[in-house]
Amino acid sequence: MSKGKIFFVSCPEANHFCDKNQYKEASFWEKVRLNIHLIYCRACRKYTSKNMKLTKLVKDPKVISINQADKNVMKEHLKQKMQK
Repeated sequence: MSKGKIFFVSCPEANHFCDKNQYKEASFWEKVRLNIHLIYCRACRKYTSKNMKLTKLVKDPKVISINQADKNVMKEHLKQKMQK
């Protein structure tokens, strides 16, 4: 196997490494190969960026939900509207 094939990976492979890296499952060499690929591939850099944003949003969603009393009022209002 040539040295180029050791370090250079295809986009689907890079995306797979990115997904594994997101869940802390990527090996050291997969991370190295991914970073080398990201140097020259704009599409995979964009994919990796979106993946990191998604991970951040899932870990810290900052979702504000309504309280149970307001929820019950909304349900009653909806029931009344549906009966008309």
